[in-house]
Amino acid sequence: MTHDTPRRPSTPKNPGSPGDSGHPNPHSDPDLPPEPDLPPGPDLSPDPDPTRDPNPPPAPDRTADGDGSGSGSGPGRGPRPGPPPPGVQRPGGRTARVREKVLDAVGPLLVEHGYDGLTVDAVAARSGVHRATVYRRWRDVGGLLADVLDAAGTDSWTPPDTGSLEEDLRVLNEEVCDALTEEPSVAKALIAASFRSEGAADALRRFWDDRYARCVPVVERAVSRGELRPPVDAHRLLVAATAPLYHQLVLFRTDPDPALPSEAAHAAVLAARAGAFARRTDHAQAGR
Repeated sequence: MTHDTPRRPSTPKNPGSPGDSGHPNPHSDPDLPPEPDLPPGPDLSPDPDPTRDPNPPPAPDRTADGDGSGSGSGPGRGPRPGPPPPGVQRPGGRTARVREKVLDAVGPLLVEHGYDGLTVDAVAARSGVHRATVYRRWRDVGGLLADVLDAAGTDSWTPPDTGSLEEDLRVLNEEVCDALTEEPSVAKALIAASFRSEGAADALRRFWDDRYARCVPVVERAVSRGELRPPVDAHRLLVAATAPLYHQLVLFRTDPDPALPSEAAHAAVLAARAGAFARRTDHAQAGR
């Protein structure tokens, strides 16, 4: 289960606004050239209706009672939608290219300067995307970090399938170990940043929830092969198998031990076969 994030978890940093003087129109994309002007076409509007009053009375204001298009509280009405959350944009095309350039700049800058040295302006400069665009779409450093982690969770990664539970867990642990010991390690930098940014912490939890969910078939296949007796809590088994790596490499910051991935996998399998990860019944959970 690799935690290697693409080269691309609170208090806002470097607050800015796309509307600052000297910045382009916030409703345009300043990092791309404008469309060329086109010559005016023929006037195809219909002739005016001679029976229509050229000065009709103004339409009644219905925003207060919710019958119009405003933000009233009448039946079926609600507030007008606000801007999307930081980093949430339409997929594909120009938006996708801008997002990729920006997120590719975040990881290296975080590794080089740490959370305190990561700024929206630095990301804009490194990515070549106008700072107004970065502020408008991500708002602050927390939004950038959260989007890096969310983007990492959209990859096509799948867990190993070697035909053996212990070997699957060993290979899985090797991938985790590689992500945590590479230099520079974006994974470790993001974990550290998650303690400084609530948005990044939430995104990191989503990322790990997704990774462990993708690994559930590893345990299900072991049950179907008869390696484990059901019921087995797959999530608890997987956490037990991978936790020693995070404990040693992230918390203790010890030098990598080549035997650790195999030893952690072996210990988790022994515990599972002894019934340590038997799924708790609803009654037992309610009584805790």
